[in-house]
Formats: sequence, structure tokens, C-alpha cells
Amino acid sequence: MTQMRHLDDREPVIVEAVRTAVGRRGGALREWHAAALLAETLTTVLDRASVPADRVDDVIAGCSTQVGEQAGNVGRTALLMAGFPVTVPGMSVQRACGSSQQAVHIADNMIRSGTAEIVIACGVEMMSKTQGGNDDTKFGRRHPEALVQRFSLPTMGEAAERIAERWTLERSYLDDLSVRSHALASAATEAGRFERHIVPVQGADGQPVTRDEGIRPDASAEKLAGLKTPFRENGRITAGNASQVSDGAAAILVMSARAAREFGLRPRARLAAQFVVGVDPEIMLTGPIPATRGILQRSGIALSDIDLFEINEAFASILGSWLQEIQPDLDRVNVNGGSIAIGHPLGSSGARLMTILIDELERRGGRYGLQSMCCGGGLGTATIIEALS
Repeated sequence: MTQMRHLDDREPVIVEAVRTAVGRRGGALREWHAAALLAETLTTVLDRASVPADRVDDVIAGCSTQVGEQAGNVGRTALLMAGFPVTVPGMSVQRACGSSQQAVHIADNMIRSGTAEIVIACGVEMMSKTQGGNDDTKFGRRHPEALVQRFSLPTMGEAAERIAERWTLERSYLDDLSVRSHALASAATEAGRFERHIVPVQGADGQPVTRDEGIRPDASAEKLAGLKTPFRENGRITAGNASQVSDGAAAILVMSARAAREFGLRPRARLAAQFVVGVDPEIMLTGPIPATRGILQRSGIALSDIDLFEINEAFASILGSWLQEIQPDLDRVNVNGGSIAIGHPLGSSGARLMTILIDELERRGGRYGLQSMCCGGGLGTATIIEALS
């Protein structure tokens, strides 16, 4: 691990990371305004670090479906709802499912360049209200004719089916990956591994929401086998081996090592590398494969050096194809479950995965964690986190 004394003043470090529990669509978080829910994480991440809001140089919010309550620069709206001074700027980033992971990349780059010292990278998605834009043309389903002539541009579900077909991933295998996700997430919850970073918020029933709602401890291959395949007749993708439509928010406090010293804060992690790549939009969701290969090559870090992997489980076929191509040690992959069990509030998932990854690296005494996500439109994001002593 990198020692604090070796960090240059401009080296960006992560000092705190929090998230809400993930709510099911129409579940406990359904009545929250997106900006208000995000504001809860902004307030908490600063309170835990005892950093005054007027010292924040920028707030960068990832949000995938920027309509309704999530339109009009939800990052700026959230910081104002959190009571930050009006002088604190904010912006919103759209890189589909990788939006808040990209927000962390931007924060790191701003601090590294010297244009900022303290930045909150965050994300939110209230899919109970937006539905993720899957079936509505105003969210981008109606593509320009010139683009349609070049690419078939499938739905997410069809793209997941194409991946399962290309990599010969049988439905039983995808269901087994899904059962694994639920079992690991349930075990992590019962062991209290998420308690440190979950921000309790009030649910629709007036009770605090402190646990992810989507986890099913009783998930089994037998139960999943009975589900329909909505994207293809006799297909392989079902609601059981896909991520859940969910609500949630997350925030990560990034600052220069100099600022961390000023506030007496212990740097928990730093970005050792970041990488984004485009992939064929006709299959769309294969991004984690070239993103993983690209970031390892660029960083010079070997696959065997990665202690933990967080590969977003948008669909089990994405994880399955990545496992087949990358050949990692499965015991290091999504060790606390993934989005199939926990849920996938699009714009917040990148920051949530990173929050879980940092906590687990610290718990295990690991050094490197690699996070990767597929993104709609044909993108792959990757980050290597280095835990700091």
C-alpha cells in the first residue's frame, strides 16, 4: 500500500464514500425527489469528513436519465437542496450506466490538474419515476434514420441475449450466476459489511431504509428457471438474471493529499488508473472486456495483482462473457454480490460499486481493486483503485 507521506500535494485521494440503500422500483424510496435523495449523501459525506461545504470546489453528479426531476442539472439542484453555499458549482454527467464512475474520473482529473482541491463525485437515479427510459421514445429510443441504417441498435435486453448467444452462455449458467449474486449480497448484509457506508433515509412507510431491498436470500435456480424470457421467445435472459430497476444515490469525497493533510483526514484510496472505451453498439454491452484489458495494459498492473473485481451485473450474460474472456479468479469477483441482487439505479451505480470496493479492500487488507461497467450505446468504463494505508 502507498503510504500517506509519499503522496504529492496534488495527488487526488478518496477520503470518504457513502450511499443510500438501493430501493426497488415502487419501493421504500419511491417518494423521494431525485435531487433531495442525492442531497442526503452530499451532506453525509461532508459531515463524516468534517469538511465545510464552502470548501468544496465542485459537485459532479452522474445521472443516466436526465428528464423530469433529474433534468436541469440535478447535481447543482442537489447541492442547493443540501444547503451548500450558492457559490459552490455543480454539474451533471451522462455516460449512461457509467455516469457516476465517470464523475469520479473527472474529479480525479480536476484535482490532478490543479484546477480544484476538493470535489464530490456522486450519482443518483430514481427509476421508480423515470423507468430508465427503456420504453419511451422521448428518452432516445427513436433514433435518427442515418444511425439506424448503420447500426441495428438493440434494446438492452436484446443486446444481453446477443451476448449470451455469441459466448454460448446457457440460461442455467446465467441463473447460477444470479443465485450467487443474491447469496453473496445476503451474506454481506447479514455480516454488516454495508452498514458503515449506508446513509439511512426515511422510507415511504416512515421507517429508516438501511438495507438494500432487492436482495432475495431464498433465490434458487429452481425458482429462476420458471421465469419468462421477455426479450426473445425461448431466450436466455429473464428478470431473474438481469439487474433490478431501482432507486438510489451515492457520493464520494475526493481531495488533494494536501487538503487531506489540512483537515487531518486519512486517505482511504486513490485512482491508480482510469479508462473508457467504445464498443460495437449492435451488441452494446461488451465494454467491460476491452475496458479491463485496456486499463491493465495502460497501468502496467497485472491481472494477478488485482485483489478484488467489481463488474457491474447489468445482466448475467455480461458477467459471464467477461469471466470467459478475462479468466479471473472467481473468488475475487463481486464478492458481496452485484446489481442482479442489490439493484442498478443507473446513474448512481458507479459510485456505489466504488464505495463497496473501497470498504472491502480495507476489510481484507487488499491493495488493488478493478471496477468496470458496460454502458448503453456501446461503452465500457474501468477504474483501478489502490487502497492506502
